Amino acid sequence: MFHDLKGGLSRRRVMQLGASVAGAALIPGMPNLAWAAGEPPIGTWPAGSQGDTVSVGAAVPLTGSYAAQGADELKGWELAVEHINTGHELMKKLAPKVDKGLLGKKVKLLSADSGAKPNNAVQSQQTFINDNKIIMMTGSTSSAVAVALNKFAQREKILYLAGISGSNDTTGKDCVRYGFRQNFFGQTAAAAIGPVLLKQFGKGKKAAFMTPDYTYGHTVTKSVNDYLTANGGWKMVTNQVSPLGTQDYSQYLTNIANSGADFLINVNWGRDAVLSTQQAKQFGLLPKMTLVIPYQIPFLAKEVGAEITEGVFAATDFWWTQEDQYPLAKLFVDAFKKKYGYRPEWGAENAYVSFAHWARMVSEAGTFYPPAVIKQYEKGETIPSLLGDVHYRPEDHQCIRPVVIVRGKAKKAMKNDEDFWEVLEVVPGAGVMQKPDEFGCKLGDYT
Repeated sequence: MFHDLKGGLSRRRVMQLGASVAGAALIPGMPNLAWAAGEPPIGTWPAGSQGDTVSVGAAVPLTGSYAAQGADELKGWELAVEHINTGHELMKKLAPKVDKGLLGKKVKLLSADSGAKPNNAVQSQQTFINDNKIIMMTGSTSSAVAVALNKFAQREKILYLAGISGSNDTTGKDCVRYGFRQNFFGQTAAAAIGPVLLKQFGKGKKAAFMTPDYTYGHTVTKSVNDYLTANGGWKMVTNQVSPLGTQDYSQYLTNIANSGADFLINVNWGRDAVLSTQQAKQFGLLPKMTLVIPYQIPFLAKEVGAEITEGVFAATDFWWTQEDQYPLAKLFVDAFKKKYGYRPEWGAENAYVSFAHWARMVSEAGTFYPPAVIKQYEKGETIPSLLGDVHYRPEDHQCIRPVVIVRGKAKKAMKNDEDFWEVLEVVPGAGVMQKPDEFGCKLGDYT
């Protein structure tokens, strides 16, 4: 029991001051205590919200099969943090209450190389929690990492924003109250690209699938095959499942060559997608078979060349030429290119927008207190993105956002050395989304 504090503050006055500020505001003369409407500590709150800086942690692959995509994501997060801290025009469009910081505090981004390995990612985030009291986690690129960090976030009661994660399970059976996803995923990719394939090529085709052996690969392959089978009578004649980091795809490609397939549907990702596609060309499967990329890989066209991606249909999250249709997309592309010297891929777009949306939720809630921020997301309010208005579904924390269908350009049709894809259609998210409970989502508790 205490009666008076420094500066003559009584206990009653301290409590009045504490109740008057949302979030973790410091009490004068008491640098190690924080007050927020009498809420009990949870996760790293309020310790992580003290002082003039808050930290967030990214566990992202900077080595291994997904390194190029991870580095692109990291650039998107870096730019978003810079824009939060400087009150950039684009950030103000996406999160109007953000003003040179978040609730009066600068945001600091910490990062570690996960190598796309779940254990590495969890260990990195645990270190950030112990050493830096991070108030939010991000990073995946591998859905196996996203699922692991979902579970870790729920246990630790710290918000987690998935980076690139294409598995249905991330906001399906492995969803959690503390996890959110902005980007598109297997189900939405399949439902968006499926009608395009059926319209272009007709019914009754034979398809060979190449699938990475983890949750992303299996759920994307299932969604695409289910759609094409149910709606177009297509037949999966073989599904070649390979481990992450495969270098030699000859045995898988030999099986595909002998399958009688008309289409090669490559679900591999990152460097695995590059190698498997290049080797399919070397084996003579392309262009004999029509290549389809149902979940487009950032930098794929740059790595394999327009000669291979010409005419290829793909589903993606964002393509930079959409700057011509969407003013916020242009602001993003211009800012990213100025800072990094190339036009952003969708990994960077997803990273930037997910951070901007988080900043919006925190600033609207007026506090870093995790349950309050979660409940702000769960209001399901219509908010802006780079591709028009979106909202987060309260039942599973999935952003209802459009899917972009693209087709590879011929080299001679490219207007510059990054003009690989033509945008064919922007498919509204609501029409391609499964019902909230269809994939088994049960969010869990707030506290």
